Formats: sequence, C-alpha cells, structure tokens
Amino acid sequence: MIVTVQGQPAYAYTGGKPFDARLPTAVFIHGAEHDHSVWALQSRYFAHHGFGVLAVDLPGHCRSSGPALTSVTAMADWLAALLDAAGVQRAFVAGHSMGSLIALDFAGRYPQRATHLALLATAMPMAVSDALLDAALHREPDAISMVNQWSHSTLAAKPSCPGPGFWLHGMNQRLMERVSASGEPQLFHTDFTACNDYADGLARAAQVRCATRLIVGRRDAMTPPRAAKALADALAQASASVDTVTLDAGHALMTEQPDATLDALFSFASRPPLEAR
Repeated sequence: MIVTVQGQPAYAYTGGKPFDARLPTAVFIHGAEHDHSVWALQSRYFAHHGFGVLAVDLPGHCRSSGPALTSVTAMADWLAALLDAAGVQRAFVAGHSMGSLIALDFAGRYPQRATHLALLATAMPMAVSDALLDAALHREPDAISMVNQWSHSTLAAKPSCPGPGFWLHGMNQRLMERVSASGEPQLFHTDFTACNDYADGLARAAQVRCATRLIVGRRDAMTPPRAAKALADALAQASASVDTVTLDAGHALMTEQPDATLDALFSFASRPPLEAR
C-alpha cells in the first residue's frame, strides 16, 4: 500500500492481505540497497497468520519516493511517521543489517511504540571498510558484486528461496541492480555511510524496554556473530528478556534459511509483550 509519510509517497508491502491496523502489527525493515522483497516469505506468512504487515521500502528505495535519508536516526523517525500514517501505535519491529540499526534506534527512542524487537545480521558498530565505501561511491556495480558475494555462505542453500532451483546469488544481484537503477545516484554509498556513521547503538540499547531477539548467521562474513556481542550485552542490561538465535547461514538469513528465520521471528513475535506477562 501507499501512504504519505513526511509529505512523500511511501510503500509498504502488506503480505498479500489488506492492512488492518486493528491486528497486531509486524514491521519489516530491509538493509542497504534492498527493498521490501527480501522479506517476501516471512512477511507473507505473518500476514496470513494474525498480523497486519508493513514491509517497507525505505525512502528512495524502489517504490518509496526519495530523497534517500542519510542517517539511521532520520530513518527511525521516518518509521515512526509511517506508523502514524498507517494508524498504528505499537508494533513488532524486525530489521536486517542496516534495517537492524533503524529498528534499534526506533525502539530506543520510541520505547512505548515497540512491542518486540528483532535484530537480524546486526553489529555495533556496523563499520564499512574504506575500500567498500569507495567502491560504492565510484564503482557501484563492483560494490554490488562484492556485497553479493560476501552475503552468501553457500552456492545452493537447501531448501532454496523460494524453492529448489532458484539462484540466491542471482536474485540478490538483480535486486540490488534494480534498486540502484530506480534510485538516486550513489544510493549504496548513502546507505553504507549511514551505517558507518551510526554511533548511538549502545546508548539506544540502554533505552529499549521490550523483549529483544538477535538472529545471527554462524557463517556471516558481513556482520559476524561476535560483532553483535557488545549490543547483546547492552540490551541484556536494559531489558528483562534478550536472547540470540544462531542460524547456519551467512548474511542473507532470509533466503539461505527462510524457514528457520521465519520460525525465529514468528515464535518470538507471538509472545505477549513484556508488560502483559
């Protein structure tokens, strides 16, 4: 569906069912140079099993108008404005990679609005190498190729996404190329710079008041599990309920392990919020 957010059209995939704000809401936030489609399988299941779904395209990414936002904080504020536009007060919020920083910042600065927080393939800090930043700025096709290679831990995940015979690397490559072609120049660099510059993660973790689940890939070369430890420790000090689920996958959790990712998300989101226990 299309809603107006901060004066611009914004798109959110609703999982194949009309969005109903009276249901518990699940929000899914993609990472750099991606769009809502990375959550296709998980978000559709949520929508057909009791949730209203908003799998967003961030500003300047595919179906949401630009300009792209240049900081994680601005993207978290945009998310709050999108929920206002959709008539949603509180939601389960899940974010992947860059999206995990947005979800964290949102849950920290708007603690009353997050019922549960899921951070997938996360890290704090989420540093981006100078070589990759330079490639994203000057040679975006090279940056896409590098990230696509580093995001996958296998050539042929079993079962593949969305079924046997699908080429994970090719799907992700074409998605990033499509986001690049439809967006503003150097969009990948804009996204990476926002990740690289974000320094408030541990402070935001201290402000989180909802249950939190970290979902990490054992073979993730982009955000290895050890890179999430400081964040997990900060969340544990702030929240009464924090856990980590480790999957046999790389950075592309949702496609390498679609069912395991869904199970980790849905079982968590289906729990009563902390204040209701």
